[in-house]
Amino acid sequence: MRKKSYLLAGILSIAVMLTACGKDPKLEQFKNDIDTFCTNISVLDTSINNVDVGSDNALEELLGYLEELDSEFQTFAALDFPEEFDYLEPYADEAGAYMAEAVSSYRDAYTNEAYTEEMFTATYEYARENEARAFRRIQIIITLLHGEDPATLGLTATESENTADQ
Repeated sequence: MRKKSYLLAGILSIAVMLTACGKDPKLEQFKNDIDTFCTNISVLDTSINNVDVGSDNALEELLGYLEELDSEFQTFAALDFPEEFDYLEPYADEAGAYMAEAVSSYRDAYTNEAYTEEMFTATYEYARENEARAFRRIQIIITLLHGEDPATLGLTATESENTADQ
């Protein structure tokens, strides 16, 4: 949760940074797209954390929010990055792929009644790993947009996390 808060703060600061870069229409659109993504992820994060687990429709509500989260990541992955940031698009694509896999796995874990406890746990952990990989890609993008080296912050995308392995 704390990492998501840092991620959202980073996205907001990038939005401010990009605002100072001039009136290039593509850059302005990119800034607006980043702002929208940031806002939507923040709202969804709050909504997910506020699901009343005791309610009768908690599972449907949670899964609905996760589907929305996936949709936001797919929209982000499809962004047309300005030319000077084209090198970041593979990270956005990977983030979208990892989030799609995470949401699919969460849905499977929560809805497959044939699962044993061990199968549920394994599927849930797989979903969490993919969600973490998706958010790590976003953190790497933000760090690079700030002109910083992600490795100095412990942010790396390892070969074992490559979407081709999925």
